[in-house]
Amino acid sequence: MDDDAKSGIWSPVILFFLLSSTFVELTLQLADAGLLGMPRLRILTYQNAAFWPGLLHGWIPNYAAQPFTMFLTYAFVHGGLMHLIFNMVTLVSLGVAVIRDVGQIGFLIVYAVSTLTGALVFVVFTTSFQPMVGASGALFGLAGALVWWNIVYTFQTDATIAVKAASVIWPVTVLILLNVFMYYGFDKNVAWETHLGGFVGGVLVALFYRDHLVEDAGE
Repeated sequence: MDDDAKSGIWSPVILFFLLSSTFVELTLQLADAGLLGMPRLRILTYQNAAFWPGLLHGWIPNYAAQPFTMFLTYAFVHGGLMHLIFNMVTLVSLGVAVIRDVGQIGFLIVYAVSTLTGALVFVVFTTSFQPMVGASGALFGLAGALVWWNIVYTFQTDATIAVKAASVIWPVTVLILLNVFMYYGFDKNVAWETHLGGFVGGVLVALFYRDHLVEDAGE
């Protein structure tokens, strides 16, 4: 691992999302095990921080701001230890690359916008009233930004048509197959809508940030 990658892992923005999500899930794990004397803590956390589509369809919120705050808080809550580990490993691997390209502020913008667009698309397409949790919408946004920047870079080179086509088809195909695998592998308990929304959000931010790649990369 080179020095740039190491410094990216220890970037404050990555550490913030990594540690905050880990703290939440580990606290819930301790509560689930009966070590905190709060066996209902996970349920209460989901009730107050998860994304509930019903709150946009007449459900009474637990607190006045919940229909708005849930568009962000859902990304800090996970469905278990394996869910957390998978997402945090992905966060580090993709986050380092994004910070290398556009710096910490660019990373934060991609992450935040993708979290919001992930929730918005979930609302539009979901037919379920089950809660949605996890940072995967933001992570697909990071992937979307990286895919777009790679496509732009490839099309600006003297690469062949086949290589340019592959720069579009290959990553999109991989992401689609990954979603199909997760969807059926986890008994259809995967919010593909959030993944799609996050990916689109990441691409939209990448469109704007294309002109900032050079100057922001040194943050």
